[in-house]
Amino acid sequence: MANPGLRGRLRRFVRERDGVSAVEFALILPFMLTLYLGGSELGDGMAIQFKATLAARTVADLATQYTNIPDLTTMNQILGAASTVVTPYATANMTVTVSELQLTNGSATGSVKWSASNSGNGRAVNSTFPLPTAMQALATATNPTVYLILGEVTYPYTPAMGYAITGTINIYEDVVFSPRLASCVQYTINGTATPPSC
Repeated sequence: MANPGLRGRLRRFVRERDGVSAVEFALILPFMLTLYLGGSELGDGMAIQFKATLAARTVADLATQYTNIPDLTTMNQILGAASTVVTPYATANMTVTVSELQLTNGSATGSVKWSASNSGNGRAVNSTFPLPTAMQALATATNPTVYLILGEVTYPYTPAMGYAITGTINIYEDVVFSPRLASCVQYTINGTATPPSC
C-alpha cells in the first residue's frame, strides 16, 4: 500500500499551477522573437527595394530631360541623385548605372550607345539589353530606330540579424524611359557627342 503522505504530495503536485505561465512563456518566447526580428528585417528589405526602384526611376528620368549631357560632372550629378533617394540607408556599395539603348525595328534587344556608372564604366558600348515586349513595339517600319534611357540600381542588402541565414542579398531594379526633349540623349565624352546624331 502506498504511503499516505506520498499520495497527498502527488495530489498537491497535480493541482499546482504556479509554474504554468513560466513554461508557456519559455515555449512562446523564441517564436515571438523570431517573428519580431524577422518582421523588422523584412520591413527593411522591402523599404530598400522600394527605394532602389525609385532611385533607378530618378536617374533615368533626370537623363531623359537632357538633349545633351555635356560632361562627366553633369553625369555624376545625375548618378548622385540616387544616393539622395536611398537616404537614410547606406549607399557606399550601391551601384547606379544609366545607359542609352538604341532599338531597331524587329529587334528584341536594345544596343548600348553610351553608359555611365558610379562604380566604373557602366555597360559596354554595343552590348545588348533585353527589352519588354511593350518596348519592342516602339520601333516600327515608319520609325525604325528608337532611343531609350535605361536606369539601373543594384543594392547589396545585408540583414542585421538574418545575415547568417541569407547572407547579402543583391537587390536589382531597372527602368526604361523615353527621352523627353529629343529623339535621343547625347552624352559628350572628351569633346565627342555619342551618338553623333539621332
